Amino acid sequence: MSFVLLIPLLLLAAALIVLIGPDETRDLRAKIAAYPIGAACCGAIGTLYVVAVQGPISIRFYDPGSMAALIFPIGFYIDRLSAIMMTLIAGVSTLIFVYSTGYMYQDRHMRRYLALICFTDFVLICMVSSANLMMLFLFWQILSYLLYLLAHNHEHTATLKGAFNTFTLLRVADAAFLAGIVLAYRVYGTLEFQELFARATESPVVFSLWPGLDISAATAVTLLIFVGAMGKSAQFPLHFWLPRSLYAPTPVHALLHAGIINAGGFLINRLAPLFGLSSTTLHVAFVVGTLTAVLGATMMLAQNDIKKTLGFSTIGQMGYMIMECGLGAFSLAVFHLIAHGLFKATVFLNCGNVIHKARHEPHIPHVDQQEEEENFSPLTWSTGFVTTLVIPLVILLVTHGVLRIPLLESQGTVIFLFFIWLTSSQAILTLTRLRAIASWKVSSAMLMTLLFVVFVYLFAVESFTAFLYPNPAEVASYFQAADLPNWMFDGIVLMATVMTVLSWCYLYMQAHGRTIWLPKWAARWVESGRNGLYVLFMNRLYADELYQLLGRTVMRIVHRFDKRERGWSR
Repeated sequence: MSFVLLIPLLLLAAALIVLIGPDETRDLRAKIAAYPIGAACCGAIGTLYVVAVQGPISIRFYDPGSMAALIFPIGFYIDRLSAIMMTLIAGVSTLIFVYSTGYMYQDRHMRRYLALICFTDFVLICMVSSANLMMLFLFWQILSYLLYLLAHNHEHTATLKGAFNTFTLLRVADAAFLAGIVLAYRVYGTLEFQELFARATESPVVFSLWPGLDISAATAVTLLIFVGAMGKSAQFPLHFWLPRSLYAPTPVHALLHAGIINAGGFLINRLAPLFGLSSTTLHVAFVVGTLTAVLGATMMLAQNDIKKTLGFSTIGQMGYMIMECGLGAFSLAVFHLIAHGLFKATVFLNCGNVIHKARHEPHIPHVDQQEEEENFSPLTWSTGFVTTLVIPLVILLVTHGVLRIPLLESQGTVIFLFFIWLTSSQAILTLTRLRAIASWKVSSAMLMTLLFVVFVYLFAVESFTAFLYPNPAEVASYFQAADLPNWMFDGIVLMATVMTVLSWCYLYMQAHGRTIWLPKWAARWVESGRNGLYVLFMNRLYADELYQLLGRTVMRIVHRFDKRERGWSR
């Protein structure tokens, strides 16, 4: 018990080391504080090993059957999911803190910044290891307040406005989260995770909203909690707070995009047994995640600022993760969460170096015009095209013939295979732009990428899923609850397949200067539509303007009612 409690306490100690002391020793204390953070990372790794070998660790400082569970709900429940998240948070935070000591050394508010980083890590560790839903919500709330403080440069008008918008929007999502908690306690009489899941499974409750329309308690609770997850993980239409927060220092964004924004995916996985009881909520999560992934990726392509590009990339990836949860692939969502967190943390830290160099060297980043004018080599293009189209057959033979995985039992297996195909295709499409490298090297990289992605996803299917959810019946029940109608599922698969093949055709024609013949009227329509879509996505669907208009309209209505209540004349 002491070993587990030491992890968050070390992070608090690091914050105090940075914060308390004279300015003359600020840099020295910042370097010293890195050691307890590193020790917390080692402790998280040790906890992961202990939990994997001996089972979950449960620590409670209250009686679950008394009102203390609501007044002072402090306790820790660390299973494999919590231990994995603790390791990810502690590892990424160690790198970010060490990087920040050099990146922020000239900032006059460096002490406050580093202390906030340590305290945010403490809150994240406590949140993912919470013993009950109420403690999770309390630290979830603290995290929302910290997002306002982490904006750092509040003297800058745009930074302050973005921080306020973030704080305001998250209050709306958190209100729905709190309503879900209140409803869960009202229906099931507990907020302890395991007992909550057991009661929800054993005694299903149905609400009648009005005659002819019924909704299960599990659906009502999970829908409200899902809104809270949407806010923290920047899902459409609650996504626009993330692009507005991009004025903060890049190490803050490394922590935000690698740790904080993953809170929505963690929350859904923590309550997976409850979400698995509601097919409706899973379908809603699938629709919201898919829409967010498409819009986030599209808006990313239309941005001309490196931090905005990375920000919308995160929105798209978070949509991808929520979509996986909506399909019942909870373990795949956690695997995606880990991979994206490690990747985006390093990218944002390097982004700080790029911005710093660009401010001092105007020619960075530079573009080689001669390289841009080169065409794709036939070897590169044919390798990518054939490999992408052959991937489904390769996966089919390997999974069915070698691993003996039945492909027709449920949609779940097809989902894993389809993610392998789309991920590989996306990576190989990107490699076609390596035009300055010999074509045989690019072709070899395409083949290695295919093998890497296939084996990584198969590892996620087999080993990681078995580690995170050891009960195969539980995994099967999640996929069964998330099953879509066959016609819809087949249509989605067919549409994505056609889009992937057409992407290769478009790349080939673009590289060789070819175009598709269209009538003049159709060509003008396509050109105007493409330009209009580009402007639309470059301006982020005009979401900021729409929300401002909505806010002004609501305020006018409120003022009008207020005047009537007070008896004022118009």
